Amino acid sequence: MPTKRLPQWEFVCLIAMLFAMIAFSIDAMLPGLPTMGQDLTPEAPNRIMFVVIIFVIGMGIGTFLTGALSDAFGRRPVILGGIGIYFAGSIMAYFSASLEVLLLARLLQGFGVAGPRVATLALVRDQFEGPQMAKIMSIAMTVFMLVPAVAPLVGQFVIEGLGWRSLFAVFALFALTVGTWMALRQPETLTPENTRKLGFGTYFSAIKEMMSNRIVVISMAVQTLVMGFLFSCISSVQPIFEMTYDKAESFPRWFFLIALISSTSNVLNAKFVVHLGMRKMIMRALLAQLAFTSVVLFIVFTATLPFWLYFLWTASCFLILGFLMGNLTTLALEPMGHIAGITSSIVAGVSTVAAGFIGIPATQMFDGTPRALAVTVFCCVITSVALMIYLGPRPVDDPLGTQLKPRKQA
Repeated sequence: MPTKRLPQWEFVCLIAMLFAMIAFSIDAMLPGLPTMGQDLTPEAPNRIMFVVIIFVIGMGIGTFLTGALSDAFGRRPVILGGIGIYFAGSIMAYFSASLEVLLLARLLQGFGVAGPRVATLALVRDQFEGPQMAKIMSIAMTVFMLVPAVAPLVGQFVIEGLGWRSLFAVFALFALTVGTWMALRQPETLTPENTRKLGFGTYFSAIKEMMSNRIVVISMAVQTLVMGFLFSCISSVQPIFEMTYDKAESFPRWFFLIALISSTSNVLNAKFVVHLGMRKMIMRALLAQLAFTSVVLFIVFTATLPFWLYFLWTASCFLILGFLMGNLTTLALEPMGHIAGITSSIVAGVSTVAAGFIGIPATQMFDGTPRALAVTVFCCVITSVALMIYLGPRPVDDPLGTQLKPRKQA
């Protein structure tokens, strides 16, 4: 086992690649959905959209476990074990002969990638803190944000040249490369004195405390709704480009532009959240999205939505994540500092799994137009606005949200 600490530049590149497994596994598949649907489920082509949703559900299920496992056994075993499971799922998907087998393989992939998703954050936290940790994460996220932009282009190139099954061989190769790099170069960062024993009692007590705190409950609910319309957008975006606007060939280039636009939100949020606060940033972002989505919803049911407007609206759905996800996660963890690790795993697991189920009806009601997607986004956003209104501003007499019901301010 390696013992020497990695140079900072190599460490940043490694964690960026570990994070990138998620986005690459989702976005690179989008150009291949039509071909996969024709081969595996020609009688019901909408069912092929499950390959995105089932991956997300598997990742959410794995997230429940990986936080506690990494605290008990270390970061390396959880990351490498997760990569191994992901690799096995990729090989299984490559040889799948039916949609059912492919979905099982994607569930396995998602379950495996939960290891790098959670334990990599702990890996960074073990070695850095404060401004230095923020710097490392910012650099890694800058690299990571390039993945959604280029993944569909890579996917299209592989699928056109070698067929859609070869994409899973690329996933397996990527996992093997990153896993080997991790195994040979990155030492364990969890010291023996900081390990924690596994126990159901710890989880149950944490869940009980979380569910009695209105800030955590509402933040988790809003995060679920936001991720729900995100996964719906991801699952529907390629079919809408192809069937509604006849832009299947140029889809990867348009998605590249969407990813570039959405990457600016993290920078803008970092600039304004200090002055406005998390709740105001969340509410303003949701209200802006609600206004835009209301216009789109009206048009799709009364006329034909022009491509330029659909493109801008889709970009806004991805852009809003930078103003919401980090703030919602921070808001949920704020009153749970003493059990932040378990809380983050539970919040991420619940919101991811529930969001995956939100995306199922949106994809299965797809009729070749953006109607079902617009309805889903509108319902998720307006419910989120209602929940944030119920939460209200940060009360002076109850700053950590220990009361289940909002209290009147003096």
